[in-house]
Amino acid sequence: MAAFTYIVQCADGTFYTGWTNDLVSRMAVHNSGKGAKYTRGRTPVTLVYYEEYPNSKKAQVREYQIKKMNRQQKAMLIAAFPGDGKA
Repeated sequence: MAAFTYIVQCADGTFYTGWTNDLVSRMAVHNSGKGAKYTRGRTPVTLVYYEEYPNSKKAQVREYQIKKMNRQQKAMLIAAFPGDGKA
């Protein structure tokens, strides 16, 4: 089953990184205020980056790598992203 590592930009300008098996559904959950504790008070969130992996383990490993990055490194990753932020 495919899995995704993603970064959203919160309404306050901060970034949140996570992983999911269903990117579209996860964005809806975040924006409903029922997602991660961090994003609940920072809605709406906008998908700014994602990567697809063949399984959840690989997505979780990548999530951990991105979470260790500083804001500037995440911004550079996002800037190089060829996508439009829509899954």
